[in-house]
Order: sequence, then structure tokens, then C-alpha cells
Amino acid sequence: MQPLRTFDTIKVRMQTAEQGRFHGPLDCVLRTVRKEGIFGLYKGASPPLIGWAMMDSLMLGSLTIYRRLLLENVWTNPIFVSEETIKSNILPSFGHGLAGMAAGSTVSFIAAPVEHVKARLQIQYAAKKADRLYSGPIDCTKKLLKHHGIPGLWHGLSATLIFRSFFFFWWGSYDVLSRWFRDHTKMSTPAINFWAGGLSAQVFWLTTYPTDVIKNRIMTDPLGGGLKDGTRRFPRWKDAAKGIYREGGYRAFWRGFTPCFLRAFPANAAALVAFEGVMRSLPE
Repeated sequence: MQPLRTFDTIKVRMQTAEQGRFHGPLDCVLRTVRKEGIFGLYKGASPPLIGWAMMDSLMLGSLTIYRRLLLENVWTNPIFVSEETIKSNILPSFGHGLAGMAAGSTVSFIAAPVEHVKARLQIQYAAKKADRLYSGPIDCTKKLLKHHGIPGLWHGLSATLIFRSFFFFWWGSYDVLSRWFRDHTKMSTPAINFWAGGLSAQVFWLTTYPTDVIKNRIMTDPLGGGLKDGTRRFPRWKDAAKGIYREGGYRAFWRGFTPCFLRAFPANAAALVAFEGVMRSLPE
């Protein structure tokens, strides 16, 4: 799945570059390769190699726990639901959405520093390491901690929590699509996992993409101080949202959407097939 990381680099650069720097995703790819070489597309790839594995494990593990807690404490509780719902002993799609939102919030505390470092590395346009503020993920982490402490490394946590709360739509739609495929097709279970996983990921990005743009603008905003990387522009989430709107109206919130949308289906379809396959293999 590593080639798909290049889509993320292009997405972040499209989201955060000044207006007019790139004429589109393809132009961003060509300019990056021409100036920085093919490895320019993989800037910021190191943090996700370790961080995203931890994030996915925590997200899917907590998702399973939240699903069970909601089923056992809400959807089988006569105070909240009807007797008919209790007898079905099935968590509805809304419950899956709530579990997804809770899991997204939980994983945000790991995701924020990983994505923060990743984004800062991805927007370094200098071809030579000597000309970059950060030589790599470790150097970036050290400098953030040295000059801004723990809050500096976790800069963008609030924006991450907002962004990942939209996991409600991902896991809610995943359950809706899975039920539909089971009831209206004869596809195998892995095939259902594949199509429901890919399509629900696209539902997620359609609902949340503007919050991802805001998050990455905040994470790549200069922090100033000892870093001497410029003057901070967005002290609050709403300041970033207003700034983006002033730059290009509502369309500015969808910059870089194409590479993100293209990556969403294959990456998440494969991940959901693997996850559901493992869950089925575990003893009950």
C-alpha cells in the first residue's frame, strides 16, 4: 500500500499551498517530481509507517469495544429502546456510527502528533535536506518539543478530534451498505466487506473533507518562537476556516479532494477485508 502514500502527499500539498501554486493534482505531481525527484512524493512517509499501524490497531480495537458497550448498555436497555429492539440483539447502524465516532475520538490522541509531523515534512519543498527546516521525522519531533513542548507536538489536536468525529458516517454507512449487500446480492462475505469498506470510506471523505483541509492548514501553520518558521496565522479552528474561505470560497475547502478520493476506496476496502477476516477467525 506504500505507493498510495504518494496520494496523501499530493493531497496535503494541494490543501496547504498558497493559492495558484498548483493548477491541479497532476500539476502538483509533475512539479514535485521535477524539482524534488520521485522521493519528493514520499516526504513524510516515515511517521505513518509506524504511527498508522498503531492508530489503526487502536481505532479498530476501540471500535469493537464501543460496539459491544453500546449493544450491552444501550440497545438492550429497556430505558432507551423498545422490547422488539432488545429481542433482536443487533446494534443498529446508528449505534455503529456512534461507536465509530467514539473510536475516532479515542485514536485522535495518537493521530494528532503523527499527522502533525507528517504534514510538516510533506510541505517542505526544498530538494536538498540542508535547505529544509526539518531533516526528518525525529528532527521535526525534537524541534517541536524543544521550542513548543508537548502542546507543540500535539498542535492540531482539537482539529483532529473534529475531523475524526466524522467517523460516525464511515462506520454508520459501512453497516448500512453491508446490510444492503447481504440482503440484495449473493456476494461472498469478503466481497461484501470489500465493497462496503471502499464505499463507506468514500462516504466518510465526502462528509468530512473540509474538516481535513482545516486540520492540515492548522498543522502546517507556522508556530514561530524558537523555530523561526514564520508568524502564526490560525490560533483557532474558526480562524483557519475563515482564512480558507477568504482565499477561495467554498471551493477552497475541497482542494486536493481528487487524490484523496481515488486513494480512499482501494486502501480502505483492502483494510476492511483484512479486519473482518481476522475478527471472524477469532474464537467467540
